[in-house]
Amino acid sequence: MTAPTSPRIDQHPDIVALRAHSEETTATPVAQAVEALALLCGVYLAASAWIVGFSGSTTLAVNNLIVGVAFACLVSGFGPAYERTHAMSWAALALGAWTIVAPWIVSGHQFATRANVSNVIVGVVACLVALALAGMGLTRARR
Repeated sequence: MTAPTSPRIDQHPDIVALRAHSEETTATPVAQAVEALALLCGVYLAASAWIVGFSGSTTLAVNNLIVGVAFACLVSGFGPAYERTHAMSWAALALGAWTIVAPWIVSGHQFATRANVSNVIVGVVACLVALALAGMGLTRARR
């Protein structure tokens, strides 16, 4: 058996620089606030049917519960493992866009103003937060 002559892959200068950049990006107060807002957005979406009071519309309530939990789980990975998860912020954007249109697609022609307004507002916030999360990795590259 011979000893390896090159350093391990996790010691490669590019990997080390990527990790340092990710830590620098997520350590700012703005990034932490965006991550917290994203997590709260997902939790609110999951519980919105009971908070706003449209739990009688079971299809939309179940949809919001599933999408909210998925959104919260997705964005909760950005803080501790940003270098591996920042590309998934586009999936968070898709979940936010789905949240906006879901009342009309899932519930059919039912018109529940509270559900529609709640979903549109939380969907827009989710989209903005997802774009902010996606943009965090690009800000340093532009400088």
